[in-house]
Amino acid sequence: GLGGIIVDKGGFNWSSGKFPLYDEPDTSYGGMRWGHDLPETLAPLSYILRCRTVPLRNLGGCMSPDNAWIIIQGIETLSLRMERHVENAMKVALHLKDHPSVAWVRYPGLPEDPQHFKAQKYLKGTGGPMVVFGIQAEDGKEAGKKLIDSFQLFSHVANVGDARSLAIHPASTTHSQLSEQQLKDAGCPPDMVRLSIGIESISDILADLDQALEKA
Repeated sequence: GLGGIIVDKGGFNWSSGKFPLYDEPDTSYGGMRWGHDLPETLAPLSYILRCRTVPLRNLGGCMSPDNAWIIIQGIETLSLRMERHVENAMKVALHLKDHPSVAWVRYPGLPEDPQHFKAQKYLKGTGGPMVVFGIQAEDGKEAGKKLIDSFQLFSHVANVGDARSLAIHPASTTHSQLSEQQLKDAGCPPDMVRLSIGIESISDILADLDQALEKA
């Protein structure tokens, strides 16, 4: 089953004229304009109020008991998992930064990273679970492909945010139809590898990176 959670701060301006669902009359609610016609005290809640009425009424919001239980387990332990994600990711970034087979590393948690100021502002100084790096090789594209094939712990998938550590080489997979220049223009050079760091033991993560880089 699928599920999720909506977090609404209640401070967004939904009456700016940019959102038809909140600017135009809702015929199913007597022509009310959600972003304009609510009382002043409720106006900041226009988004969540509409969520709790229109989509809930039209689509339903009842999960099966098993799905609900599984999802709540994930939500209740998310903060603990994120602590491990970012702790591991920082150690990976620092390890790769000094690795002889690595040409460059991008991780917002590193003070020298161009996006570090955003990590300070939005992520409370952490860098999140994503680490991106370039392989030190004459042919970065071939080295990237070989690296991915050499991983033993990292899973080769395109998604991110899993409890498992994930890796992908965009130039040979998701962006393989682009030319080398197009890859560079897109900020995705041929030598780039994207990691989503999981919650496994950091010693196992680093060991897998080292053995794969040695083979690449």
